[in-house]
Amino acid sequence: MLKVVVLVSGGGTNLQAILDAIKTGDVQDVEITAVISNNQNAYALKRAKEHGIVGKCISPRDYVSRRDFEVELLHAIQEEKPDLIVLAGFLVMIPESMIQVYPNQIINIHPSLIPAFSGEGYYGLHVHEEALKRGVKIAGATVHFVDEGMDTGAIILQKAVNVLEDDTPESLQLRVMKEAEWEILPKAIQYIAEKRVCVKDGRVTITNER
Repeated sequence: MLKVVVLVSGGGTNLQAILDAIKTGDVQDVEITAVISNNQNAYALKRAKEHGIVGKCISPRDYVSRRDFEVELLHAIQEEKPDLIVLAGFLVMIPESMIQVYPNQIINIHPSLIPAFSGEGYYGLHVHEEALKRGVKIAGATVHFVDEGMDTGAIILQKAVNVLEDDTPESLQLRVMKEAEWEILPKAIQYIAEKRVCVKDGRVTITNER
């Protein structure tokens, strides 16, 4: 059983996609043991409660220093003894200390086809606003491992989504979530549970072994 801790800042739609995939059996031998948010009002915490999952709020605002926050966040995660940490819309930079403790055990979902529209400042609706400004014809999402950089870790899965002529940032965001994010994030977790994800020289290979 792959024990997973999910970190999320907002509504938790990607969290819900994982929960739904577990319920339908598309994701097997996976258990979400805790959901941690930096936002006490995050709807994701309500989703966790409704599914009988431990929910915790650990916010930088509640600590004197960033260091104190990072120590407490790492401690809360270590208490769960996870095999995998999933960033599902977590708008806080992951400290290097956590990456060192969990190398290739932290994954993130990003709403673009990395390396396009990624890095500092590219999150949430901003990604889709910039994509439409540039007039791109293809958008999409990426699941990648988290390293010390910003959206620079090894790419696990990507899926493209067509951009429509009348798209707004909001409509494009919703389509990317429905057609890409909610599909490839659970799939990546399942591949990891099946031990099919291999990382070598900064690149990911998905094996056929189960």
